[in-house]
Amino acid sequence: MKILFVCLGNICRSPTAHAIFRQLAADNNFVCEVESAGTSASHKGAPPDPRSIKAAVDVSFKGIYSRPVQNDDFGYYDLILAMDLENMAALKRRCPAEHQHKLKLLMSYHAEFANQPEVPDPYYGGTRGFELVRQLIEQACEQLLAELQQRR
Repeated sequence: MKILFVCLGNICRSPTAHAIFRQLAADNNFVCEVESAGTSASHKGAPPDPRSIKAAVDVSFKGIYSRPVQNDDFGYYDLILAMDLENMAALKRRCPAEHQHKLKLLMSYHAEFANQPEVPDPYYGGTRGFELVRQLIEQACEQLLAELQQRR
């Protein structure tokens, strides 16, 4: 299983999901490849936002750097999880028809999906926004892992 988490700049939400899911998978002996990317290349090569790292201090962000979504990603990854509707729309516009089924919102794995379909962008907010993002992502990733384990 190969999973790609996607947000806009790939410095806040998707690297947090990348780090959290990578740790969850390792802790549960679930073999998979995890990566993150952005629909924008504006932060290419940048490390995750320090506020994201602080909100998820118990997981490792080692080796995670911003990169833009590549056209090859659509064929390579088994599951491509967008953080919000805007990035989902950007992915849908670029994704070939035969790979559209791989695109989902990360929050579709969260119990509160009907009320909270998106992971909000914390970039222009304060610490509480990053903490909320971490909570939402962790809960969604736990359910994602549970569903993937059931499939095996």
